Amino acid sequence: MDKPDLPYRLSVGITLFNQENKVFVGERIDSPGSWQMPQGGIDEGETIEQALFREMMEEIGTDKADILKIHDTPLYYDFPSHLQRKLFSGAYKGQEQTWIALRFTGTDEDISISSYRYQEFQAWQWVDLDDILNLIVPFKRDTYAEVIESFKELL
Repeated sequence: MDKPDLPYRLSVGITLFNQENKVFVGERIDSPGSWQMPQGGIDEGETIEQALFREMMEEIGTDKADILKIHDTPLYYDFPSHLQRKLFSGAYKGQEQTWIALRFTGTDEDISISSYRYQEFQAWQWVDLDDILNLIVPFKRDTYAEVIESFKELL
């Protein structure tokens, strides 16, 4: 049963461009075949920038990147009802995300998806921005479409 009165979880989304203008995506370890860009919660007292670089370290093992653009407004998505009860102990109805585009300043050798104790991704790849929607789970596609449209100008 959906709980519309629940809050959204404050989080950041990371669109990481390499030097060839391809975007980092990771395949979720808990859902093979489901790919996403790095994302994660904003901890109490953290700025958006602090959260994004912490999440990069946790999810891909590096924070070698420069901020290119921060999306003008937060974007929202709701968890499907079958996930709402499982994720974050059922405390949220979805996520409110501030999306940030970054230019990766490291090399592929700097990326380590298994460096953090709670590994989120089982595989990773660089993909064209226009190909991302084909990889993303349906409930995140509207958000990703808006992110892609907003950050296309950076190519």
